Amino acid sequence: MMRRNNYKKILPLFLFVASMQAAYAQKQPVEYVNPFIGASTSIAKAGDGAGLGKTFPGAASPFGLVQLSPNTITGGDNGSGYSYEHNTIEGFAFTQMSGIGWYGDLGNFLVMPTTGPLKTFAGKEDGKEKGYRSHYDKLTEKAGAGYYAATLTDYNIKAEATVAPHSGMLRLTYPAGKQSRIQIDLARRVGGTSTEQYVEVVDDHTIRGWMKCTPEGGGWGNGDGKPDYTVYFHAVLSKPLKNYGVWTADIPDGQRRKREHVTSDAYQNIVKNAKVVYGVKKMQGKHLGFFSEFETGKNEQVFLKTGISFVSMEGAEKNLQAEIRDFNFDAVHKQTQALWNQALSKVKVTGGTKDEKTIFYTALYHTMIDPRCFTDVDGRYVGGDQKIHQTDKFVKRTIFSGWDVYRSQFPLQNIINPNVVNDMVNSLVELADENGQHYLERWEFLNAYSGCMTGNPAVSVMVDAYNKGIRKFDVDKAYLYAKNTCEKFGNGDRGHSGRISETLEHAYFEWNLSMLADSLGKKEDAALYFKRSKSYKNIFDTSINWFRPKNNDDSWAKLPKEGILAMGFGCAESNPYQQGWFVPHDIDGLATLLGGSERTAAELVSFFEKAPASMKWNDYYNHANEPVHLVPFMFNKLGKPYLTQKWVSEICKRAYKNSVEGLVGNEDVGQMSAWYVLAASGLHPSCPGENRYEIFSPVFDKVEIKTDSQYAKGKTFTIQAHHNSAQNKYIQSAKLNGKVYNKCYIDFAQIIDGDRLELFMGAEPNTSWGVSK
Repeated sequence: MMRRNNYKKILPLFLFVASMQAAYAQKQPVEYVNPFIGASTSIAKAGDGAGLGKTFPGAASPFGLVQLSPNTITGGDNGSGYSYEHNTIEGFAFTQMSGIGWYGDLGNFLVMPTTGPLKTFAGKEDGKEKGYRSHYDKLTEKAGAGYYAATLTDYNIKAEATVAPHSGMLRLTYPAGKQSRIQIDLARRVGGTSTEQYVEVVDDHTIRGWMKCTPEGGGWGNGDGKPDYTVYFHAVLSKPLKNYGVWTADIPDGQRRKREHVTSDAYQNIVKNAKVVYGVKKMQGKHLGFFSEFETGKNEQVFLKTGISFVSMEGAEKNLQAEIRDFNFDAVHKQTQALWNQALSKVKVTGGTKDEKTIFYTALYHTMIDPRCFTDVDGRYVGGDQKIHQTDKFVKRTIFSGWDVYRSQFPLQNIINPNVVNDMVNSLVELADENGQHYLERWEFLNAYSGCMTGNPAVSVMVDAYNKGIRKFDVDKAYLYAKNTCEKFGNGDRGHSGRISETLEHAYFEWNLSMLADSLGKKEDAALYFKRSKSYKNIFDTSINWFRPKNNDDSWAKLPKEGILAMGFGCAESNPYQQGWFVPHDIDGLATLLGGSERTAAELVSFFEKAPASMKWNDYYNHANEPVHLVPFMFNKLGKPYLTQKWVSEICKRAYKNSVEGLVGNEDVGQMSAWYVLAASGLHPSCPGENRYEIFSPVFDKVEIKTDSQYAKGKTFTIQAHHNSAQNKYIQSAKLNGKVYNKCYIDFAQIIDGDRLELFMGAEPNTSWGVSK
């Protein structure tokens, strides 16, 4: 009896310990992150000039201002500054862009640990010109959320990087040597050069300064993106500054300094022969670098911690003091890992393979790089008027890749990070106010109105947020600027914009505006813009049964020999066959033009079936680029949801891999990854601006999404897929909160209310499920 009672006492303890061990054995979301997914700009491997993912593998924090990453290249269409196949590293920059095409920017404050004689320029990867760049050992290269490491073999130095939101730290392990060094190229910039720099020695461990970046120095779009920003820094070295100095290149007056000039042999020869000045306390110039030399023992660790600000040197110092007080590298890394784990835990997936979880959580990670914080820790930021502003009402955010991210990235953040969405809307609205433009920019970069791409995506993001209860912004001002935007760039009284991409996208954005006008009681505006939302029909040519661009005199543009498969024929980064499916706000109207739902669905099936197995760049369903990203969900509205289930499953399987080449196209500031996060969860809008999210087959057996208590009830929305497998990709039936559910969509309100959706899966399509409207 005694032994039996003891057993009863011990059993709960045993079960508790076992459960704790199981929980401990369960990997945390942060452990699945593989920042090398997509980290290639290789055109050869992409099979197209657009390249692959163009992500960076370095350290970042969720939506943080600083990204500390290895840089392998300065010139070319290499916006991330890194490509996996390169075999040398130029240095470690404290600012980066993620997944962008066009000629990139940032890559500022490039730090390189070196030994031996000082070299003032990077040199060339082929080794013909020796500079401070170094080969690195790929076997030692490691990356995780908030961490990067590699051994620089030319110097036998191990470099490790970690970050906090506004600051970063390098831990550098040197060999024994009399002439070890840290050098900082202040002029360096991914897409060109900073045009002016300043550096000042503050004390025997500290320097501070700034780097001014203007269109004259290339950068975003090689200057065409109108970049104009200044990066401020406050850097502290663990070794005392004893033998230090500045190198300064004599850049002639009138010397052109865009990307193609800066990377030329003539320009690099000027930098190679820069004047070196030892012991200088402060200097301002056109092309500066700073260095500090010291002795090191074998495996001696040297640390550099740096605060970054876009406001001031004082702001950079405050940022550093608030986040990194000492040189405890591991503590900073651990804190950033905890931030990532908290951020990634907003979506919990169960089931699936290890690779699928790695792809999923890395994708979720990539959706939380941008829109990044642009505000210092004290709430100050530089506005569109180039003046310093301060607010505690929102966090100023930047890098709004509008044409890409309105499709999946912001619909995802509406659910899991509504505050970020609210911040971005505020940032765009206030920017339009501050700079006097009074319209919403489609591709914003550090306050610059770059004008990149087409359409009015900020209108969609703002309206979608408003419709989902995310409204902590000046709604009247936002509406006015949205209206100004549609008037400035919309289809107007002409009824079209000539080109296919602009006409179809403007029609969609005008539909968004009509929805908001109606919600705000602006009935005349609502009627006007709803009418304009139908203007896509004005460029439909019944003689070819497809969309066709028009000339200035409203005559049809001449068809090229490739017909509607001609890339760029009236389209942005697409062909008419791809862009023509973009009528998300009026699928019924599109189907009527095409001869009815059955004919439309049949044509759409052909569109998918002709895409290559790799899903890389092609003339049909081209997942490598955004114009088609909403197309797979059209089948739900065409009464054939089983085809959405089929093709979303195929795209998830074929277009996303756990590898460097794991993204078939540019990441585009979170869009490519956000598409996967939503698609793998079995949930995606077919028309952002509606509160309807389409339902289809999830990759995982169970998906749990935590909602934000500031905007919702703070409960968890759950999708449970019974009998789920790669073969069982078709929904047989469904239940919502335990009741039979026969709709292939769900309302946003049901998601944030924390409802429970159960899907019962099978190997064959159930053609009758989900067809009710």
